[in-house]
Amino acid sequence: MSRAVAVARMQLINKWTYIGWPLTILAAAFLMSLAIFALIPVDEGKYGGGSQAPMWYFLVLGIQSMTLVFPFSQGLSISRKAFYLGSLGLFALIAAGMTALYLLGGVVERATNGWGVQGYFFTIPWVTAGPWYSTAAFFFVVMMFMFIIGFWFATIFKRWGTTGVLISTLGTVVVLIGLAALSTALQWWGSIGSWFTQQTPLSISGWAALLCVGLAAGSYATLRRATP
Repeated sequence: MSRAVAVARMQLINKWTYIGWPLTILAAAFLMSLAIFALIPVDEGKYGGGSQAPMWYFLVLGIQSMTLVFPFSQGLSISRKAFYLGSLGLFALIAAGMTALYLLGGVVERATNGWGVQGYFFTIPWVTAGPWYSTAAFFFVVMMFMFIIGFWFATIFKRWGTTGVLISTLGTVVVLIGLAALSTALQWWGSIGSWFTQQTPLSISGWAALLCVGLAAGSYATLRRATP
């Protein structure tokens, strides 16, 4: 556990990358969205998608945490298990902090009638319609999902190089196209659509969390044989 904490501290040597940039992206997206809301001459709720911008950056964080810090950690004889647990734990804390900011922002903008211009940045239809813990779970799981995807692809690059990344990407696309073709051939789309309409943000978060567990297990299995 002490080695895992050391890895987290090692990742935070560059605090701007892991903390400064997510906050900067969030602030920039918020200010630009607010300016757009103010320019729209509509006296009713206005919603934008800018709040998702920091979530996409977690994909970059997953890649950077592997490619930039992993070689250095191996030079310090830190085990791959400690590196993985330390990195995953750190980004779980960062995702929790960002989730708290989203919840707080939602409370403020509802209290101020959309920042005085009826513009809603943190309030997302359907996602934030339920209780606060449902919203929190959704934001947290999405950010962790993005991080694990980035981390795994960076791990694949370390293990098999560009060829491995290309094959895994093409393989994923082929599987998705195959599933879409199968659903079309068997006329499953109606059932799939019906299933999605019955889901809540909390249930979607639960399914996504299970997917994250599977992806995390796969990324760790790949990391065990990755070279710095």
